[in-house]
Amino acid sequence: MSSEARLYTFSPETKEHLRKFRLTTSRASGPQAVIYMIDKKTHEIRQDDDKVVYKSLDEVADDLPDNSPRYILLSYPLTLPSGRLSVPYVLIYYLPTTCNAESRMMYAGAKELMRNTSEVGKVVDIESGDDLVDIPDKLAAE
Repeated sequence: MSSEARLYTFSPETKEHLRKFRLTTSRASGPQAVIYMIDKKTHEIRQDDDKVVYKSLDEVADDLPDNSPRYILLSYPLTLPSGRLSVPYVLIYYLPTTCNAESRMMYAGAKELMRNTSEVGKVVDIESGDDLVDIPDKLAAE
């Protein structure tokens, strides 16, 4: 077992929510996102605001804290130049430049565990909520 898996944990409920979110968003007709955080005391990775599923990147940007990292799971349906529908499932690693070193290290240490547990296809790093505007273009370019 890796050291990240021993240090950071997911509750059974969180693991189940990750699985359900991944499966249900693959058929979604619009964007869906969920924000995750790490509890500083218990090192448990959990949903930032229970039961909230965001339907737009603007809503996500409005709810991101200014000085604390977050993980954002995003399912973003888009039509490729070939006309085929694609629904990329990505982890957005939000790391604002203003957060402290302790938070940076904690989130960096759990990034791969979050990636593997959520079973995303890609990780995109951003530094501000404004960077979310570029996500659809990044996903379409692949």
